[in-house]
Parts: sequence; structure tokens; C-alpha cells
Amino acid sequence: MTSQLPHDAHLWPLLLYAALVVLMASGMLLISHFLGQRHEEPATDEIYESGIPVTGSARLLFPIHFYIVAMFFVIFDLEAVFVVSWAISLRQVGWAGYVGVLIFILILVAVLIYEWRIGALDFGPNSKKILKAYYRRLQKKARA
Repeated sequence: MTSQLPHDAHLWPLLLYAALVVLMASGMLLISHFLGQRHEEPATDEIYESGIPVTGSARLLFPIHFYIVAMFFVIFDLEAVFVVSWAISLRQVGWAGYVGVLIFILILVAVLIYEWRIGALDFGPNSKKILKAYYRRLQKKARA
């Protein structure tokens, strides 16, 4: 004898668990609000890092190259995930999957070439600018 229960009938344990989690979390927050200590001293708001006094702002400015490297890592890491998942399911997706991943890789290569052409991948000093400045300096010294 098979039961003809609707598909949603098996969700009650999950809903009960979710309700208990919400009830417990809100109960802990309410108890800590009423029983917790209140501190009004000025030292409460000061930053304390392993006993070392604060020397400056925590807002350090990093060069944009660090963020570009991070974005490239994410982009090419995701590319690897997509290509590996395509390779795993190669027999199921067939030629349509092959054409899709080929288009995907060609778009990524085109974007990489575009970024290289506009100079987004130049992280070090520009050797042409350095040589121009060096030769200008030599010419100034020769005139003097």
C-alpha cells in the first residue's frame, strides 16, 4: 500500500527546525539584551589590538593593481570551473556543449587581448617612459 501524500507533506520537519532556530536565536538576543552589561566608559570605543596603541588610520590605500589581480584571479578561476565542468559532462552535452565552451573561451581570450592592449596588465614600471626620461636627463646634462 503506497501513500498518496502531497509532495509538501514531508516539509514539516524542516519548517519545525527553522522555527526552533529562529525562536532560539531571538530568545538568546533578548536575554542578552536584558541581562547584558552596559559600558559607558570612553575606553570602550577605543581600538585595542594586542596591546599595541593605535598609530594611524586603518584605512590604507592600496594601488589598483592589487584589485585588478584579484579580479583576474576570480575571472580565470571561474573560467577553469566552467571548463572543467564541461569536460566532466562532455559526453552528455555533445557538440552543442563543445561549441558553447569554444565560444566562452574565445570571448575570454578576446577580453584578455583587449585588456592587454589597453595596458591593464602592465603592473611594473613602463620601460619606454623610463628610457625617455633617462635620455631627456642626459640631453639636459649635455647642454649644461
